[in-house]
Amino acid sequence: MAKSKPASVEEYIQAASEPAQARLRAMRAILKEIAPNASETVKWGSLVFEENRILFAYRAHKAHLNFVPTGPAMEPFKDDLAGYKTGKDSIQFPYDKPLPKALIQKIAAYRFKEVTQNDARWVY
Repeated sequence: MAKSKPASVEEYIQAASEPAQARLRAMRAILKEIAPNASETVKWGSLVFEENRILFAYRAHKAHLNFVPTGPAMEPFKDDLAGYKTGKDSIQFPYDKPLPKALIQKIAAYRFKEVTQNDARWVY
């Protein structure tokens, strides 16, 4: 029998491994500070913040937390991200290293501003 998919952010966090749960809660708190009026949902197996459109997403994996602010929001922070594994639109934060809260805040704030002030689109 297949496991049912989490229907809410809380269900998603509760279903994650212990190391992932703490990171998911920390990421959620950071993103809520940046976008306090955004709604939270589960889409494509990821936790998503949206305010008229998707702002950012994050997801637990076996050994890391994946943060998806989109490539354009990551570009200004390329040097800061040099020590992390990145994809076109995502950043991996391993569970065995401290979560870089200040860096996440800067990237999320940049993405939030781009969406709310410059009508940036989600390119996932």
